[in-house]
Amino acid sequence: MLGSKKIVAAVVLGALWSLPALAAEDTALSASDRAAIVQTLAAKINANYIEPTQAERVGSAIVRKNAEGGYAAAAGAKAFSAALQEDLREFSGDLHFSASRYEGFTEPSGPPEPPSRAKLDEWRDATARRGYDIEKIERLPGNVGYIELRGFGGVEFVGPAYTAAISLLAGTDALILDLRRNGGGSPASVAYLMSHFLPVGDVRHLIDIYDRPSDTTRQIWSVPTVAQRYDKPVYVLTSARTGSGGEDCAYDFQVLKRGTLVGETTAGASNPVSWYSLGHDIVASIPTARTTNFVSKTNWEHVGVKPDVAVPAAQALQTAHVAILRNLVSSAKEGDERKELQRLLAMAENGESDKPVYKLKGQL
Repeated sequence: MLGSKKIVAAVVLGALWSLPALAAEDTALSASDRAAIVQTLAAKINANYIEPTQAERVGSAIVRKNAEGGYAAAAGAKAFSAALQEDLREFSGDLHFSASRYEGFTEPSGPPEPPSRAKLDEWRDATARRGYDIEKIERLPGNVGYIELRGFGGVEFVGPAYTAAISLLAGTDALILDLRRNGGGSPASVAYLMSHFLPVGDVRHLIDIYDRPSDTTRQIWSVPTVAQRYDKPVYVLTSARTGSGGEDCAYDFQVLKRGTLVGETTAGASNPVSWYSLGHDIVASIPTARTTNFVSKTNWEHVGVKPDVAVPAAQALQTAHVAILRNLVSSAKEGDERKELQRLLAMAENGESDKPVYKLKGQL
């Protein structure tokens, strides 16, 4: 079991697990309410935003717009939150900024409290009900593995599922990891998954995460105790929707030259966040940390992770599958196996696949 600090740090987008549910009912706001909220927001940004040189500019722009009546039409907390989120992202260019109304949220005043056993069980159950964010696992024609991963939950919950998924596909000749709808999550889980694709004994320092409020740096390493390894070719699918931890994963594959990226340039959101109360049940996520890849000494903030093979996201799976089958055909010996791979390649190039047959031979 991870320590409490590691559990709290496990979600790169902030303490999402500890947030209460979105408030169902709206709350009316007066002009003085909005003024107080933006002043609080500006102060929180100045004190915590990972880009100090931009913090005052972003906060001042929000305060100035409010003073000029720019938010007068946002009479309720939900509308005001939405307007703040839009402007925070526009003024900063940082997609990790957000604002929403959450009922009963309390901003931590000190070190994170260890989660209770009941809370851990709740998180574990929620992760299991989402299938550990493994949307699909499949063996494609030509003995090609396929995993669609929608997010990176807490490593203590999802780690065994990652190993199980890789184990099921251990006998495939290549693997496609689909991150096109992956919005991110725990950097520790990214490292845990990545460890399956490194040789045994190859322990890698993957990223550093610098946190401005605490002035500390956390190192993320691959996990040497992962037993199941996969040494075949890997293709990673990306889209403009691939964000945060999804980008971290794709970037690791690319920088370590362990996989081929196919699809679109990713969202460009690398800065982890913390959550702050602004009053009236409005909560803002402010990027408070910076991720730096240990190899490249940079990250994908604002620029995204650029694919090795650029195609529209909708075509990425077919493109990767075709590329794999071509490689398998070129390396196959003459005979039935090669002929079958050539047949599957022709079908994949045309976007076709064999239809399932549910009758025995000779049945009508």
